[in-house]
Amino acid sequence: MELIDQHTKAIMQGCKERARDAGLRFEDETLEYIVTNRDLLELSPKMMIPTLYDYWVHDVEVLKERGKYELYPSNPYETVINTRPAVSFYNDNNPDWLNVMIFYHVLGHIDFFQNNLYYRHTWDYDFGGQALSDKRMIAALRSEKGRWVDYVIEFTRGIDNLVCYHHELYRRVDTPLNHFSERVDYYFDVFLQQQRKASVNTYVKEVERYNRCMQEFGDQGEQAFFADIIRDYPEFEARFHKSREKKTRPDRDLLQYLMEHSPKLNRQDNKWMKGVMQVVRNTSLFFQPQIRTKIMNEGWASYWHETLFLQDERIRGHEVEFARVNAGVTAMPRVGLNPYALGMRLFYAVEKMAEEGRYSFDFQRLLDVEQRRRYVRGTGKGREFIFAVRENMCDFLFINTFLDQDFITANNLFVAGRRLNKERMVWEYYVKSRKAEDYRQMVLDSLYHPPVITVDETMGKDGELYLVHRFEEKPLVHEFIANTMLGIEFLWGAPVHLETSEVVSVAAPSAQSPGGGTASTDRRGTGIAGVTWQRVLYTMRDRKLTKKNL
Repeated sequence: MELIDQHTKAIMQGCKERARDAGLRFEDETLEYIVTNRDLLELSPKMMIPTLYDYWVHDVEVLKERGKYELYPSNPYETVINTRPAVSFYNDNNPDWLNVMIFYHVLGHIDFFQNNLYYRHTWDYDFGGQALSDKRMIAALRSEKGRWVDYVIEFTRGIDNLVCYHHELYRRVDTPLNHFSERVDYYFDVFLQQQRKASVNTYVKEVERYNRCMQEFGDQGEQAFFADIIRDYPEFEARFHKSREKKTRPDRDLLQYLMEHSPKLNRQDNKWMKGVMQVVRNTSLFFQPQIRTKIMNEGWASYWHETLFLQDERIRGHEVEFARVNAGVTAMPRVGLNPYALGMRLFYAVEKMAEEGRYSFDFQRLLDVEQRRRYVRGTGKGREFIFAVRENMCDFLFINTFLDQDFITANNLFVAGRRLNKERMVWEYYVKSRKAEDYRQMVLDSLYHPPVITVDETMGKDGELYLVHRFEEKPLVHEFIANTMLGIEFLWGAPVHLETSEVVSVAAPSAQSPGGGTASTDRRGTGIAGVTWQRVLYTMRDRKLTKKNL
């Protein structure tokens, strides 16, 4: 692995200038490395972070990928990681014209990393440097504690998908989301409505008085507003401060709870385990936004590598090669999902819709297909609109907001079903649905959605840990329950209970579609109507798992 040469670096600098002219925003400093395919095989298990802590599973993954590579050699184009500075890796045999395309794609990723709000908890530190420090700490512990370090890592990684990612985002916000102080929120939301039982007329007058004070006195407006309130309601300040004291701590994730309350981890000779667990938790939090923005991130990078490369004079003479490579990356499959293709086409569609004014109320209320097709009200704000989308959304919001029937029809998309041809004894694929809600649900079902597991302190007896799965009609993966609970018991140091729900029975479908597919479906995660669920309790005691119905 080595840095790119000066000739290739000059190509990257030219791409940065063109990207900034188009509106992309990113830090000046970046690092680009040339790597072989075998180097990539060794980096992949570490999520392309060379400084990530060592763990035996990484070595197993490297051996497995090497075996695959011997049978099916492949040539990945690039990989970029969200560090400070951003680091990207490139294959060692890319021609210059291909590097231009790849550099634009990478700059799209970097722009997304550094401007999408779901990454804001990664902006104020360099994860690469932090990972190196963590790696050295774990190496020192491994030399002292031996295999117990790997046990702690393995058991912690078994539940590192349960971190409170959204709470971490909220904690990192520099300013309140509503731009009002806690005192203003308390006065209008609690004091007036709940305590004083103010009438609507009184409430509106207070809002108007607050607005007048802010207009007349500027930065001192809030102080002037509350001066009259304290005079009229002397008890206000005492009640406000009391309400702040009563605020409970935000929900903690399971890893935090174990580190704070585990009798075993809080023994003096075991406190080193909490440091290892914190490293695993921080690593999980760092990668959470990349899991939750896969479609948007890849779509945004693909949008820009296509848009900018087609305008670059360095494409001349390589149009055919570019078309072949680009089609391989962004082709929309008839069966399954390609996040690059879906994300890129959605960004193009959103830009066009915003440019033509189709997010207006006038357009949305049109029902006639022909009128919707001919509707154009030029706004000139299409590019500005997709930059706002890039900044404020994740995959869930992106798909729910913009994947509509017009997009499905324009791109000839459908949900594919599978049935067995009993005469030929082969599986056949058929068009199951062309409805936007069905295609949208298929995409949403593919998104990352970890289970919600909370601790019920009222149910835990004699020092035992009682976990409750907040059931969303998606059962836990049964084969992982035993090993995961074994790890939690090790970290807690006492028996562990897990309350969850499992399928008891599935009613036979009431009707069959002509193609043999189920005609009646629901939106509960299984896609099958008539599912009966049973609440069950798993118990891990002395490394033995038992189950009973509740």
